[in-house]
Parts: sequence; C-alpha cells; structure tokens
Amino acid sequence: MTQAFLAALRSIVGEANVLTTEPDCAAYEEDWRGRYKGRALCVVRPGCTDEVAAVVRACAAAGVPMVPQGGNTGLVGGGVPHAGGDEVLISLARLNRVRAVDVVNNTLTVEAGCTLAAVQAAAAEQGRLFPLSLASEGSCQIAGNLASNAGGVQVLRYGNTRELTLGLEVVLPDGRIWNGLRGLRKDNTGYDLKHLFIGSEGTLGIITAAVLKLFPSQSRRAVAWLALPDAGAAIHLLASLRQRAGERLTAFEIVCSAAHELVLQKMPGSVRPLAEPAPWYALVELADSDLAAELEILLETALSEAFEAGWVIDAVLAGKESQAQALWALRENISEAQKKDGISIKHDVSVPVSAIPAFLQQADAALEAAFPGVRIVAFGHAGDGNLHYNPSMPQGGEANVAFVARTTEVNRIVHDIVAALGGSISAEHGLGQLKRDEILRYKSEVEMDMMRTIKAAFDPRGLMNPGKLL
Repeated sequence: MTQAFLAALRSIVGEANVLTTEPDCAAYEEDWRGRYKGRALCVVRPGCTDEVAAVVRACAAAGVPMVPQGGNTGLVGGGVPHAGGDEVLISLARLNRVRAVDVVNNTLTVEAGCTLAAVQAAAAEQGRLFPLSLASEGSCQIAGNLASNAGGVQVLRYGNTRELTLGLEVVLPDGRIWNGLRGLRKDNTGYDLKHLFIGSEGTLGIITAAVLKLFPSQSRRAVAWLALPDAGAAIHLLASLRQRAGERLTAFEIVCSAAHELVLQKMPGSVRPLAEPAPWYALVELADSDLAAELEILLETALSEAFEAGWVIDAVLAGKESQAQALWALRENISEAQKKDGISIKHDVSVPVSAIPAFLQQADAALEAAFPGVRIVAFGHAGDGNLHYNPSMPQGGEANVAFVARTTEVNRIVHDIVAALGGSISAEHGLGQLKRDEILRYKSEVEMDMMRTIKAAFDPRGLMNPGKLL
C-alpha cells in the first residue's frame, strides 16, 4: 500500500514535491530548538489549495494521519511528526502568493505559506500596516501564526492574530474546501466558524488562505529603554502611559536583569544602553500615522512624571531609527541568547496585567525555596499580561541537567501559581505536544469535553495532527 499511496501523492503534487529520504525530510522533522524530532512517512509540498485538498483526500482514503506545517518555528512541538514514521507531513511553504489587496477595505488576502515578513511587506507596499510582529517573522508563516493564534509585541494595541483576521479558507479533514474568505467586519449569520480554526493547531483542518486586516502605516515612532526598580513600577508606568498616550502606546515589553545580561554576553554587537545595571527594564514604543505627531515630547513628559514617582531609575530615548532598532534587538534577541546559553525550562504564561508583580514575586520565591540558586530569565509582553518565564541553573553542566530533569515539578509550581491568579499556562505558543497533558489539570472537564466534541465533529477518525493539543 505504501508505494501505491506515495505514487498517488506524486501524481497530485509532482515527484519533486514528495520527499521520502532522511536527508530531504530532516529539516521538517525537527523543531528549531531541537526539542522535538520525529519521522514522517513523507513530506508533501502542495502548491495550491486544490492540491492540499487532493492530498488530504488521499490521506483520508488511506487512513493516514496528517501533520500540517508552516515555517516550523513553533515552540511546543505542534508541527513536528511523531516517531512512528506513519504520518504525512504537509508543508504549506509553496502556498506563498498574495491573492488580493483591497486598500479601501483595508484588507489583504494571502496564502498560508507566506512568511509574516512577506505579509508585512505586501501591506507596506500599499502604504498600510499589518501589525503582527514576532522575532521569527522572517521565517514563520501566516498559517502557523493563525493555527497558534500568535501574539507578539503589538498585541497591546492591535490584538492577537485572531483579532487581525476577517476570513479563512480551510481544507477540512475529509478534503472538502471551506471558502470563508470574506472581508467583512460585520457578519452576524450564525457561528463564526473561522474562530474554530484560529488557535486549533492544525487539529481541525488545514488553513490555506486568510483575509487579514490592515491599518494605517506608522509614520513616526518614539522608542525608549528604561531602567526600573521592580516589576511593580513597570505596571504603574504602563497604566500611566496608557492613560496619557492612548492607542499610540504600541508596545510595552519588560525584561529582567538576568535576561538583559544574557543578551549582552551571548549576542555579538549588543551594547549596554544605560550606564548602570538595574533589576528590571522596560522597552516602550509609541507610534502614530501622523507625521506631525510629537511623540518624543509626549514620551518625555510621561517619563518625567515617572521619574518623579520613582517608577523609572534611568532612561534612554532613541534619537534615530538605527538606535530604535538596536534597543529592540536587546529584547528580540533574548530567546536566541538563551538558546546559546543552554537548556532552560520554558513557560509562556499570562495573568491579568495587574497580577504580574504578584506572579513574579510568588513564583520566584517558590522556585528559590525548592531549587536554591535557580536563575530566572523573565521577559515579555507586559502590556497584555504575557510573560516568558524561564528558569535554569546558572552554572550549567550537570547541575542544570539535573534541574531540567525535574521539569514536571517546576511546571507544577509555576502553573499552579498562574492558575491561582486567574491566568493561562499558554499565552501565545499553544499546547502542541508540550502542554497537551498539562492542560488537563487547569481546564475543567466541561471545557475539555467541549473541545473533544468539536474535534470529533470535524475529525472523527483523528487523522488531523493527532496527539497535539488534545
């Protein structure tokens, strides 16, 4: 059956787009952090929606499980096959066309394999902004952003991917195509089906295209790097800036001292922007489409009040675009610096913005009590309550190997505190394989039953990305 099945796939997408050898498949079978590695029966690279549908129909007829994959930049193993070698990995990279631009409606229709950077560029060519922004935007693809409901650094102003999407085209697990590519902001005609697929991690179908919202381009911006005495000061400052700047406050990122020092140590070209180290830092950006907007004056006035209140110890404002980019690099390079430093236990959590100081205080204290000497690398999108909270042993070596081996204990401490504060154990990365079982402790049986019912309705045979999310 295998050779006949592979021949059927080749007849759909062409021989060059069905990969079977280990060297050809290797890059698709392992996540970028090297945490998850599987083996696919083959990698199929369809070039259009009809080909995706034909591949899915062939897999469904043969009872073969499917793993959809975008740019393979995920952090929870959602797009990686299992080790059994019986799954077809469907890469969407060749679906990379911009189908339509409607400047008046402020929408962009793109295929699933477009990189996020390409989507941003297509919007910019029309004098518009697509505001989703991630450190991996050069390689992540819009299908993966949709499937994981990606967040990033501008959620504070524009919302998650869910809020940026008006319509979808999806290949269902039986091979049917749902064309929901409508650029409507009002459509009150029953269930809003697109929201079932956004954040579903490829378990309900394969997203092949999307209608995305566009916004006025940001003609001016003001960026500042701030030294803070503690995380509580950051939240006071955030509230003050939101009151003063309104929607012009585009991003508010916080970075702990340990995270900042790692970037300075591990990333060549990184320069300390302030004279003295501080316990915490904030990266603030104001942006406006009005060229006459006096953002620097607005930010300087707000920071002057923050200095008087004791929320800010020191500050540097970017004087030109290259300086703004350098300040942003200090934030965006944290994950890469951690990767170079060694393995840590990753947490992508969210709590109400007001609860961020309490979470940090409680989690830091609990981990230090359980694992003396632990180092916490904490950073993230404070404006929307999303923190990346990554503990490890600073000396590395055997001590850190032993610490990482106790990941289950560490997760229980961190996630229980998150849950007690009304938070989520996955803010923007999804569940994938990493948190598929962990979520059972924190979602009610009613919630889990509803999710399983939806999965069974769309994919009763369990062929679509099995073992992920559920």
